Amino acid sequence: QVRLVESGGGLVQAGGSLRLSCAASGRTSASATMAYFRQAPGKEREFVAGIRWNRSGADAPLYADSVKGRFTISRDNAKDTVYLQMTKLEPADTAIYYCAADEAWVVLYTRPTNYDYWGQGTQVTVSS
Repeated sequence: QVRLVESGGGLVQAGGSLRLSCAASGRTSASATMAYFRQAPGKEREFVAGIRWNRSGADAPLYADSVKGRFTISRDNAKDTVYLQMTKLEPADTAIYYCAADEAWVVLYTRPTNYDYWGQGTQVTVSS
């Protein structure tokens, strides 16, 4: 059973930065897809950024248009942890951020229904 533990959310002023972490445990596959989604009040859960890899290497990260150029997703293989570095934060980025994982190379990995495992979520609030 894969477990994801998230950390790093908080309150920040517009233009500021935060780094989210998602530590995975219990993974057994050499392949994986991990991503961040977010959900604002009254809105659907939306894809933010994702990364996938297998024995041959990693794919280029994918970003939602709304965060491209501001957010960076990365991973630390040794720690089995994925990070989301968020810069130039805007009030529109306010949401609960969720880490998601699947022990496979997910083809349509912008869809939340394609993930088996989810973190507990962490609140990100950006004040204007």
